[in-house]
Order: sequence, then C-alpha cells, then structure tokens
Amino acid sequence: MSNQAPPGGNQPPGGSPPPPPSGGYPPPGGYQGGDQDGYQQQPKRGSGMAIAALILGVLALLSCWTIIGGIMLGLIAVVLGIIGSGRAKRGQASGRGLAITGIVTGLLGIAGAVAIIALGVSIYNSDEAQGLRDCLEQADTQDAIAQCEKEFQDQVGSSFSY
Repeated sequence: MSNQAPPGGNQPPGGSPPPPPSGGYPPPGGYQGGDQDGYQQQPKRGSGMAIAALILGVLALLSCWTIIGGIMLGLIAVVLGIIGSGRAKRGQASGRGLAITGIVTGLLGIAGAVAIIALGVSIYNSDEAQGLRDCLEQADTQDAIAQCEKEFQDQVGSSFSY
C-alpha cells in the first residue's frame, strides 16, 4: 500500500468532513460579515424599550381604576413606546410592533383612568351627593346616619329608573 490520499480529497475514510480549526477563529479567506467598504455593521440592539412599553401598557390598562396605575404607568409606557418605536424605525433595535402595542395599551390605560376620575368627580358633585353630605353633617346618631344613607340610595335609585 502506498501513502496516497484517499480519493475525494482530504476526507478520512469514514466520509465525514474534517473538524473545523480550533481556537474560535473563522477559517481564512471567507466572507467576514462586513460591507463592501470593509466596515462591520452595528448589530441591532434588543427590543428592551419595546418590551418594557408593552408590559407597562398592559399594567396601566389592568390598573386604570387607580391614578398611579392608569395614568403614571400609561405615561411611562407611551414614552418608552415612542423611544422604542423610533429606535426600531431607524434600524437600531427591533420590536416596533411591540412598541406600538405598548403605546396603544398605555393610552387606553390613561383614557380609562381619566374616564373613571371624571365619573367620580361627576358623582361627587351631583345634587344627590351634596344632599348626602349635608344630611351627614347634621346627623348626630347612628340612626340618623342610616336614615341619610337610605335617603341617598332612594334618590340615586329614582334617578336611574325609567
């Protein structure tokens, strides 16, 4: 037998290709990932702003019945969503859809909180609520307080009946 290479190149007799070179370096002479000028493209950053906007927007929507939950979390979600969407639009990050969803849920949380606040203020300023406050100021016993509550319930019930 001679010391000739097997037919088919440098492959060992088992038919599998040789292992890649060690050391963690790519083999010489291939495409290195740069553009035509030799500059490497900056890798896209993660979508952390977009994910944070989405999470805070959902939390704002779920907790819109509170001022801090609806308004504060909603505002933060909108700001982070706008920043995340801008970065994604410029190609610096991914997750533009997540950012837009965060903006929308943040705005819905703010709108829900504002609607609940407006409803509370309108109930507080109603004639029925003013009558209850006046009655409670004059009540000096527990029975008088209970009578004020009953009158208030009757007034509110009669204003919603058709």
